[in-house]
Amino acid sequence: MPSTVPIDAAGPSVARGATLAPSGPIAVAPVSGGGSSAGAVSAAGGVEANRRTRWWGELLLVVWLCWVYDMINNLAPLRLSLALSHARAILHLEQTLHLNPERALDSWLAGHHTLGLILSLYYDNAHFIVTLGLLGWLWWRRPDIYRPLRNTLVIVNLLGFAVFWLYPVAPPRMLKGFTDVVAASHTFGSWHTGALASQANQLAAMPSLHIAWAVWCTIVVWRLSSARLLRGLAAVYPCVTAVAVLATGNHFLLDILGGLLVIAIAALIAPGLAGIATRMKAVAARLNGRRAGLSAKSGRAAYRVSQTCYEVQDKVE
Repeated sequence: MPSTVPIDAAGPSVARGATLAPSGPIAVAPVSGGGSSAGAVSAAGGVEANRRTRWWGELLLVVWLCWVYDMINNLAPLRLSLALSHARAILHLEQTLHLNPERALDSWLAGHHTLGLILSLYYDNAHFIVTLGLLGWLWWRRPDIYRPLRNTLVIVNLLGFAVFWLYPVAPPRMLKGFTDVVAASHTFGSWHTGALASQANQLAAMPSLHIAWAVWCTIVVWRLSSARLLRGLAAVYPCVTAVAVLATGNHFLLDILGGLLVIAIAALIAPGLAGIATRMKAVAARLNGRRAGLSAKSGRAAYRVSQTCYEVQDKVE
């Protein structure tokens, strides 16, 4: 009668006449390293948000916006009559609605030379100095909130450029009964006279980017500071800008409303675009992680430990 004696593979040599019957292998699966990709993506996103964008990238963006603006500006001589027609239509609509304060403000300011000079200087220079100053401060000191606010300002300009192209509107100062206060004041940095006049789009009244930029500046200051004085000054800034653009004959009241609409749309669009960009980066990071994992698995040996049972069969007398 045969007997079966299990012998460990590491034990002594097998007796003569024995038969080997291997049992099924027991595989030990390798444990792959690596943590959660979601956590890595989140951490990378936080680091990226606190890092300044490259200055040359921001400069290229500004150059591109200037190029788009210049392309639209080149069409101005061909669309002067259309822009004047649109301006008359807007003024007529305002008169119908009894919402046309620009003519009275313009006539009053034209009779006050000193105040006209001050508001003209404000109109020509404040929106560049304040807006670009805050933009630079955000880039240098607050990169964590710079990107969404920068994107909002870019969208404001692109929406404005689209309206300039689709619906050119001449400013009130080009219509009869209005005075070009800025040109009459001969202010420094005037875009209405001299060499700068040819570089400015004179048919870009609707929407008022002066107002849109001013409201953007208010939003920035409120994000940067909780001081009541600064917030109060920031809230007054768009109001002063509105008076300046109306009284100098550069915008209609409806242009101001158009500027407010543009900044509102931009503020709604910018977070959505940022969310899409974040999701795209997360998907790209996961795909890269999977590729790296597959590459690591293919280059690493798979270790298996097999336990074999040997059977020794001998006849028992």
